Amino acid sequence: MAFGRLERPQGSEPMSEINMTPLIDVMLVLLIIFMITAPMMTSRLKLDLPRAQTQASPPLPPAVITISLTADGLTHLDDQAVDAAALQARVEAQAKSKPDTEVQLRADRVVAYERVAQLIGVLQKAGLTRIAFVTEAETAPQAGKP
Repeated sequence: MAFGRLERPQGSEPMSEINMTPLIDVMLVLLIIFMITAPMMTSRLKLDLPRAQTQASPPLPPAVITISLTADGLTHLDDQAVDAAALQARVEAQAKSKPDTEVQLRADRVVAYERVAQLIGVLQKAGLTRIAFVTEAETAPQAGKP
């Protein structure tokens, strides 16, 4: 008879990590369910509206004024040369009559930024805030030319 210790086989040790795979699978299934059902949850009234003979009114075009700053120092309002006082008076009158007027600003390439900034200040002080800067489209370079 052999005397010795009786060793028990060690059982598996408890896991100290969580298996994330089933959790991720459940979350993806829930995500798909919500993506499918979310558009259906919006309530819409189904109405059968009556039809009537009406004349469609054309949309009113927004009022537009064009201000140009030239290289020689002149300011043009709708292709007419104006001085600073006349420009301010006409801009203020336009702002009072139609406050949503769009100003299309055209400035020569060599005009100092200071003049452009001063003009924008005059326009904003008058109440016109819709200012568009007009530029020319670049032409595509031709083959063989840089």
